[in-house]
Amino acid sequence: MNSKIWLSSPHMGGTEQKFIQEAFDDNWVAPLGPNVNGLEKDLENYLGNQARVGALSSGTAAIHLGLILLGVQEGDEVICQSMTFSASANPILYLGATPVFIDSEEQTWNLCPVALEKAIVDRIQKGKKLKAIIAVHLYGVPYQIEAVRAVADKYSIPILEDSAEALGSTYKGQKCGTFGDIGILSFNGNKIITTSGGGAIVTKTAVLKEKAIFYATQSRDNAPHYQHSEIGYNYRMSNICAGIGRGQMEVLDEHVALRRQMHDFYVDIFASIEGVDVFSTPNDDYFANYWLSAITIDATKTNGITAETLRVALEAENIESRPLWKPMHLQPIFEKYPYYGKTVAENLFENGLCLPSGSNLTNDDRERIVKVIKAVFGS
Repeated sequence: MNSKIWLSSPHMGGTEQKFIQEAFDDNWVAPLGPNVNGLEKDLENYLGNQARVGALSSGTAAIHLGLILLGVQEGDEVICQSMTFSASANPILYLGATPVFIDSEEQTWNLCPVALEKAIVDRIQKGKKLKAIIAVHLYGVPYQIEAVRAVADKYSIPILEDSAEALGSTYKGQKCGTFGDIGILSFNGNKIITTSGGGAIVTKTAVLKEKAIFYATQSRDNAPHYQHSEIGYNYRMSNICAGIGRGQMEVLDEHVALRRQMHDFYVDIFASIEGVDVFSTPNDDYFANYWLSAITIDATKTNGITAETLRVALEAENIESRPLWKPMHLQPIFEKYPYYGKTVAENLFENGLCLPSGSNLTNDDRERIVKVIKAVFGS
């Protein structure tokens, strides 16, 4: 059996161990320390736009704290892009709020501004209290920043920008993670860079960042004894994980370039295969890290070959691929909640596939992938 080709595996740059060793040498083996502070500063410098970053244990934790900072409480409603990973939506339920799911649009596969406004109008008419909009940059492709912001501002609803998949992506030169009222990042093992597990919250002010860190460290009041006046959470990133992140920041731009090369690799492969489209940005305003390269297959143009046909063929050669995110409004845990839109997200799920996209894939890996694709499509 050939070695496994993963969809998106961790890719170390080589200097991570230096930061980890420093933590051990100084006995900073704790959920705080110089690496945490250093990673936050590295991210703030990278994102620009006066971003303030708090390093946390996961992107999910960042969404949870982001919703708290935006004032979401039990009984409120939070609008959420349906086509995303469940971590975008789960924290809504943590707070006892109700998710309202929105369809995608066909250009960026992200939150549809038209369906968004229809949902807001209808929920207001029903007397509901909308507190936030969760907009996701799917697979590293920015959502329609200006159109979504225009709707959000029209109804005075803040945006929580889920940039878990989009570190390194930009819109009109501005870094993803800095467009929302609150932004979040993820450094899970399969992301563009990793801290093994971890994430970050991105705020526009130092005051808001400190409030997030306060919540993330069990809401400990400023007192010589342990005193707590608000509910707190154990969400701070460890100094060891942050050390990995500091090393990874040194190769972030390189990893983005390599992911984009994988996207171009698939564009070239499928250029002559009718019925297969590679997910790409709509115009030059959008710069995607292409965290995952994704395709859609129109079986009416491929003699019945489907995304599942290709997935099974790749799996037989020990090559991992995966269907697109199953929309939240189709998930058993979420299907009872309101949904607005048509069937764009549903159609993408039925016809789409994510292909191996890692920044550490080799020429041999690419040759194996091409061989399977040619065998499937007979080209």
